[in-house]
Amino acid sequence: MANPFDAPSTLPYALPPFDDVRLEHFRPAFDAGIAEQRAEVEVIATDPAPPTFENTLVALERSGQLLTRVSHVFFTLSSADSTPELHDLEAEVAPLLAAHRDAITLDSRLYARVDAVRSALGDRSDLTDEDRRLVERVHTEMTLAGAGLDDAGKERLTAINQELSTLTTTFERNLLEDTNDLAVHVTEERELDGLDDGAKSAAAGAASDRGLDGWLMTLPLYTGHPWLASLTDRGLRERIMRASLSRGRNGNEHDNRDVLLRIVRLRAERAELLGFPNHAAVVTADETARTPEAVEGLLSSLVPAAAANAEDERAVRSRTVGFEVEAWDWAYATEVLRGEQFAADSSALRPYLEADRVLHDGVFHAAGALYGLTFTERPDLHGYNDEVRVFEVRSEDGAEVGLYLLDLYTRDGKRGGAWMNPVVEQSHLLGTLP
Repeated sequence: MANPFDAPSTLPYALPPFDDVRLEHFRPAFDAGIAEQRAEVEVIATDPAPPTFENTLVALERSGQLLTRVSHVFFTLSSADSTPELHDLEAEVAPLLAAHRDAITLDSRLYARVDAVRSALGDRSDLTDEDRRLVERVHTEMTLAGAGLDDAGKERLTAINQELSTLTTTFERNLLEDTNDLAVHVTEERELDGLDDGAKSAAAGAASDRGLDGWLMTLPLYTGHPWLASLTDRGLRERIMRASLSRGRNGNEHDNRDVLLRIVRLRAERAELLGFPNHAAVVTADETARTPEAVEGLLSSLVPAAAANAEDERAVRSRTVGFEVEAWDWAYATEVLRGEQFAADSSALRPYLEADRVLHDGVFHAAGALYGLTFTERPDLHGYNDEVRVFEVRSEDGAEVGLYLLDLYTRDGKRGGAWMNPVVEQSHLLGTLP
């Protein structure tokens, strides 16, 4: 059977054929994609013609399409629908991809060509602002990545980046596994006072999925879990918060403290190698703030007012609930305060905020009113999980805009938080829509 990544998808909008993708397809596609892009970059780097925007920057943008196809699908799955086997494979390919990126970014021949194109920008009146921005971005990224280092420096930098990629993958896996393990098991229904029937049903379903009786309070977010605003049992709220805050530091196989310490040390070494005083300086060098001092100055200026405001709010909430509010009480006390001040009950609004109504009458309606976009569900197109819904997006005049894959709910293989990533990137150069 052919590898589904070998050729561009023939589905609408080049949506990957998720139904055909198997675990065994990824590693061969990664290996082939890396080899293919290495060969393409070698042609660019050794081109005897003088470097131009077209034969250097455009050619570089066109390279690596197989690797891009497999990477987008793989990292979507590893973030949103992962399995232990996918995690193992990610640990394998992460250092390979890091080495591959460095082989391109640190290539002195390629850097010299990009530098030459940048130096000649003033002679190219035909280039658009977007073209010029691309040249500047690639040059900046290669410079900050270490393209100007000597051979010994590049060798050490490559080794650091490979180890960091492995450590980062390990950190993410440990965090996900510990988050799942730390879900709070409840066996007495009285502890669930304050939860509506829907929330109780979801908690019972989560327990059943793991072969447990009772209810399971999963930890979908980092600290602000939805349960905390409703539960009246203060002891259960504290258990949930403490479980959340303990992730990655429980002395078990998922403990991240040594991993984190090694990451910090390697980042510090890399920063010094690149000529920066610390990792924060590396990160901010290409950001709006430019320096860690600018970031610290802005945040520090906010601290007195923010701290005073938080203390005032804590005092008000403590008086409202009749005890000294702790972190696990804050969301609950806020709900009580809101009810007293405004006679507002968030739980009473929930029947009016059913997910599909919010989606169609809220989000999609607003997008149509503001931007003229329309959303049509495409049940004939499949995502990476049965819970994923696919919508076709068009503009007011009916022109194609792209596909929207909606994946609302938590699952054990999905990392928490509100986030998105592309499955196909928009590219006017390659003729792809998002």
